[in-house]
Amino acid sequence: MDGVRIGTSGWTYDHWAGVFYPEGLARARWRDYYAERFDTVELNASFYRWPGLRPFQGWSHSLPDGFAMSVKASRWLSHGRRLNDPDGAWADRLAAAMRALGARAGVVFVQLPGEVERDDERLDAFLARMPDDVWVAMELRHPSWDDDAVAAVLEKHRAAYVVTHGAGLHTVLRATAPFVYCRWHGPTDEPLYAGRYPPSALEGWAERITRWRDDGRTVWGYFDNDGSGHAPVNARELLDLLE
Repeated sequence: MDGVRIGTSGWTYDHWAGVFYPEGLARARWRDYYAERFDTVELNASFYRWPGLRPFQGWSHSLPDGFAMSVKASRWLSHGRRLNDPDGAWADRLAAAMRALGARAGVVFVQLPGEVERDDERLDAFLARMPDDVWVAMELRHPSWDDDAVAAVLEKHRAAYVVTHGAGLHTVLRATAPFVYCRWHGPTDEPLYAGRYPPSALEGWAERITRWRDDGRTVWGYFDNDGSGHAPVNARELLDLLE
């Protein structure tokens, strides 16, 4: 669907073998199998271990035309430094990674931990260091961030307030950038990141996405309910509804 990209957060889960990936398909071919069915992925491994620049340069050539990779910022920036990046080192690393991806670049996604409360100055300082040609989406989980003044900071930098859905999470349906960035963690916490969204829930999201698109915004959405392979199933179901 024009203006909408839907995929999953990560694509190399062992428990997807025989569920999403056909039984016996070599792991080296998983990426190609995924890319035949979706046109975007959210790189999740970069949160746990920043890969450096070379893999992004490789993906710029190995990923198919029309495919885009969004990149989750390292936990050292989001959970360790909590956006405190006075010398701009992490802003430079993130920008270099996206520029290395070239035409395959999606969105830089930064996830703050749920206990981190609102700090407008720190948010503004971090976003000011990110170059204008890099799209940034901020997942601000603590409810204190849900404020018009915070939205104004994001709008100033053309950064997205991530629309996050999951059990126990504060969902904010704000659009603060030329694009909207959505993440779906699953409808239940028993267990977390494993429940499957029913058709009625996906229909509601399809309606919201269509409204955002009709408002002139592009939409990026990733399912993180990877347990039992529900993420690619729900992603495909949502795309079918949109198409």
